[in-house]
Amino acid sequence: MTALKSPAVLLVVMMVASFLPQSTVAKTRHVVGDASGWSIPPGGATTYATWAAQQTFTVGDTLFFNFTTGLHTVAEVSQPAYGACSSINTLSLNPTGPTTVTLTRPGTHYYICTVVSHCQIGQKLTINVSPVTAATPESTPLSPAPTFELSPTGSPVPLPLSASPAFAAVVPVTFLAVALALFY
Repeated sequence: MTALKSPAVLLVVMMVASFLPQSTVAKTRHVVGDASGWSIPPGGATTYATWAAQQTFTVGDTLFFNFTTGLHTVAEVSQPAYGACSSINTLSLNPTGPTTVTLTRPGTHYYICTVVSHCQIGQKLTINVSPVTAATPESTPLSPAPTFELSPTGSPVPLPLSASPAFAAVVPVTFLAVALALFY
């Protein structure tokens, strides 16, 4: 265990960690219905359709259904069951509120409240979930060929090139790792 507290070991670990790819995909927590929560919507079915149209759903995001246990439920259903407001053969059922659903696959997802007549009067939600797209690295232009200038003696002298953006990004992280290792 004392070997792990060695500054040299910590330095190596920090340097390796600084070169690992970093995830830039942020997961979003969507509060279904915003302040109204998951309830019988006063505006009918268009309430949740309007809310969903203002959101962008991606695999890994979560839906937070805010409701009181016993008053409502959340069931994921098939498209035909959604249209018929049928709670037979639900894909998942969450009777306890509030509840969080993690979006694990892309495609269209359908949610209803299974309490009698709630779905028929508008407590249902359709969302389209996009797959996670890997953050594409910015394209780095090829390094320019070195330019030369004639010196007073007539021999070419290469002009200095500016540091590449990748080098400029790695240097501060490396120095941070060294500093942490020294003061640990």
